[in-house]
Amino acid sequence: MKILKIDHLGIAVNSLEEGSKFWTDVMGLKLHGSETVAEQKVTTAFFPVGESEVELLVSTSPDGPIAKFIEKKGAGFQHVAFLVENIEEALAELKEKGVALIDQTPRIGAGGCKIAFLHPKATGGVLVEISQRG
Repeated sequence: MKILKIDHLGIAVNSLEEGSKFWTDVMGLKLHGSETVAEQKVTTAFFPVGESEVELLVSTSPDGPIAKFIEKKGAGFQHVAFLVENIEEALAELKEKGVALIDQTPRIGAGGCKIAFLHPKATGGVLVEISQRG
């Protein structure tokens, strides 16, 4: 598996408006755009930082994964995403190594990226996403 970079850090928030204030007013980042991903019951907002991004995630449904995360752990850091060269090859390698996966095959995430999540039980408690653009 060829990891190209840390693509983004995912942060669960209760509101994009409130969550954005720190990143714009304090850190001076500019909102690149937001998008609702209906399949994942989430709206995302991206703030570029060099070649990576901070992604704010707000649930669009009380039963969505971000709502459940906030209910269990509170708002805050939710996942780290790594950009890989070939997501299908990366998933095959991870399966071969016995890594527990949430997604056995890629799905479409924000920006049309192919994404897949590794189970936190396999990563020392961190939700890890792998993604491929294009």
